[in-house]
Amino acid sequence: MNTPAATGKRIATRETILDHAYALACHGGLEGLSIGSLAADVGMSKSGVFAHFGSREELQLAVLDAGGQRFMATVLAPALKRPRGLPRLRAIVANWFNWGREFQSGCVLLSSASEYDGRRGPLHDRVVEQMAGWRRELCKAIEQAVAEGHLRADTDAELLAFEIYALMLGLHHDGGLFGFDEAKRHAERAFERLWRSWQT
Repeated sequence: MNTPAATGKRIATRETILDHAYALACHGGLEGLSIGSLAADVGMSKSGVFAHFGSREELQLAVLDAGGQRFMATVLAPALKRPRGLPRLRAIVANWFNWGREFQSGCVLLSSASEYDGRRGPLHDRVVEQMAGWRRELCKAIEQAVAEGHLRADTDAELLAFEIYALMLGLHHDGGLFGFDEAKRHAERAFERLWRSWQT
């Protein structure tokens, strides 16, 4: 029978492996994750890593889930403290900018969307689930902005959520190629035009 100390150590070890795997995936994507390189990175054997993650796919799913949790904690959770409506929506975008600056070397969530968009299987399904959930959160914030009178009554929440997402993809893309500061300046101006186009 496992003692509480042994269980706590196992959980801590798993989290350490996951942290290292997440960092590797930020640079090389989920498909670039190798059990061998990860084991060497954390100073364990391959069998030791497999003891915590039964397969490479299980490890990839765990990394994807960890990325989703970190994203929500960084981008959405702080924004929920702002007043409902456009202030909250603006805070979401500002936090998303900060997320992009932190992960200029690569974002697991965005890279996984490119890696698995044309595939089928558990990883594809998890990516779709995550992205759909985030799109619903954006739509909810937009609908609240409409209810508060900050955006026009005829605002198409799904379209505006798409436009926000598209601009953020542009920011991450250009940030990696041309430098984040320049990309951020363009994105900020584009967002101001976007808000004005939907405001009352």
